Amino acid sequence: MGEKSQHGHSKGRKPPANKSHRGQGGSGGKYRGKNGGGKGGRQQSGGSRGRAAPQNRPQLDLTAGSQLPKWIQEEVNRTTRKERRAAVMQSLEAAADAFAAARYGKAIEHAERAKQASSSNATIREILGLSLYRLGRWEDALKELRGFRRIAGETTHMPVEMDCLRALSRPDDVDKVWGELKHLGGRPDTFHEARVVYGSHLLDEGKAKQAWQVVNPKRLGEHPHEAELRQWYVAARVAAHLGDNDSAEQMLSAITAADPAFPGLDELEAAIGT
Repeated sequence: MGEKSQHGHSKGRKPPANKSHRGQGGSGGKYRGKNGGGKGGRQQSGGSRGRAAPQNRPQLDLTAGSQLPKWIQEEVNRTTRKERRAAVMQSLEAAADAFAAARYGKAIEHAERAKQASSSNATIREILGLSLYRLGRWEDALKELRGFRRIAGETTHMPVEMDCLRALSRPDDVDKVWGELKHLGGRPDTFHEARVVYGSHLLDEGKAKQAWQVVNPKRLGEHPHEAELRQWYVAARVAAHLGDNDSAEQMLSAITAADPAFPGLDELEAAIGT
């Protein structure tokens, strides 16, 4: 389940339900994943440090609610004592339904109940982490998503980890997780999302030229995925910041052609001065 990052405009505010914390969609603000950002103590970036991420685990679509695929049942069977399996599946299904309905507090409640019975189940930690993220509980979300990464060996939600670290004002750790993701590897959409977060982070840090190196799409292909549009949006913001309005306008036109309702287009036009 790829989770879109939320970060891009304002810092540190709790995002409303179904809204991005630092910008909508890919506006470079808070990131917010497609299934769906106080200061914390510093800690290592965690997860599967130093080993390649296999990316063999199927991606979970939480928009489907309780219609969980068969592989989830198999995962529960592998990670849960026999007498607890039925209850864990029931709690997982309830958590998935609540997440799909944007009832993230309820999703956390059900996922926590499932975690008590099966703490080494990756899907439980995934739903719990993403629900905490949606409610702006950055430290707790970071802990659970790192747990997911450690158990599943997946880098899918590392952009969300980076987004949590941005919200916690831990720029050095954002850099560390970006470097770790590049080392471990991941799916193309994961890197699109990571560029959205990391490019926005660099722009916030006054490093627009470095941000351009990260988010520059090189080419604007036809029929872009949602993650690509978010990267283009951040790239347009960076280009406008650097005074390259021709590139910014080209990306604005490409985004508008692909999705006229893409969030933040008015703000982007204002930044470019069109």
